[in-house]
Amino acid sequence: MLSGGGARGAYEVGVVAGIVEVLAERTPRRAPFDVFTGTSVGAVNATYLAAHAHRADLGIDGLVAKWSELSLERHLPLDPFGLLGWPRTLGVRLRRRTLDPATLGAHYGRALFDPRPLEELVSTGLSWQELHANVRNGTVRALVVAALDVARGRTTVFGELSAGTTHVSSRDLRREFRQELITADHVLASAAIPLVFPARRIGGAYYCDGGLRFNTPMAPVLRLGVGRLVLVALRFAGSPQRKPDALPEYPSPLFLVGKVLNALLLDPVDYDLQVLERLNRVLEVLEETVTPDQLARVMGVLEEERGMAYKRVRTLVFRPSEDIGVLAGRHLREARHGIRLRSRLTSALLRHASAIGHSVETDLGSFLLFDGGYASALIDLGRRDARARAAEIRAFFPAM
Repeated sequence: MLSGGGARGAYEVGVVAGIVEVLAERTPRRAPFDVFTGTSVGAVNATYLAAHAHRADLGIDGLVAKWSELSLERHLPLDPFGLLGWPRTLGVRLRRRTLDPATLGAHYGRALFDPRPLEELVSTGLSWQELHANVRNGTVRALVVAALDVARGRTTVFGELSAGTTHVSSRDLRREFRQELITADHVLASAAIPLVFPARRIGGAYYCDGGLRFNTPMAPVLRLGVGRLVLVALRFAGSPQRKPDALPEYPSPLFLVGKVLNALLLDPVDYDLQVLERLNRVLEVLEETVTPDQLARVMGVLEEERGMAYKRVRTLVFRPSEDIGVLAGRHLREARHGIRLRSRLTSALLRHASAIGHSVETDLGSFLLFDGGYASALIDLGRRDARARAAEIRAFFPAM
């Protein structure tokens, strides 16, 4: 389960690479996962991995290469006119086109960055035929991505399921599940951070980043019947006491925007994990202290409320051992002059995002820094964090 978070998603790739490397030491015959899910950029990573699930190594080297080859100039071109709905720039000239609202909303809606490079990367860089083949033959039981229905304010969980795999619908009116083939539009919708990338149209509705209300699509995965869950979270694993008590100066608007993105896209992960761990502990205590009849009554109430029986789920959770925001600020300060930027506006945006001292995290930069050097640093961090827990990984995954 990959929780996304813009450029932070490179850390997820490193963790998966580390898991694959640890398991390769005992010569696995198949991939360690058969259910994949993600939100935001995590949806891109999950889709790539599902498309390569017929390989024991998940084709992870190819995904590492794609992240390492990113550049701000090519993949995150700033287009301030895009917020006004004006035609996208092409070099220094404006390319005139008919501003058909249907076309505008579906592909080139209002946003601060030009979405076409990301569209090309997702559309042509992911193996869609292999993905659908893996689902058809059961190598992948399910691929699940979440997006927010803009008009209704409801989270829609899109799932491509293999034959024999069923999803038990939730009774939560804030969420709905739709079984259909996953396409580039589903993935791009899940990754569409509002104002950064445009909302996508799927059918007759517009969708944006699923992480805004549902960053950890844990519930739909559990409703597919999984018993073991690997989750890559993106919030620093260290103690909050290591944070400074005060900022050296008044925070800029861009600093505050980064904190808002943290609250919207990262905090729900911690909450969902706490709920899952709490329920696991309650069930364990009940099994030890009440009679079978009493336990059956409790489980009956849970099933009535949830629409399905509850069972304990084993989890393996990875978090960054270093603050990704701090790493982003450090990278911006050290590599700012070496990063080729498309315009002075992009340079100014990133410069102001990292202008509050050397020890303070740059959360906005950590979401938007689609730069190969930064991505490589996060991948290395994720790989180290996974390999440091090699014994846990080997114990968690049965021999394959």
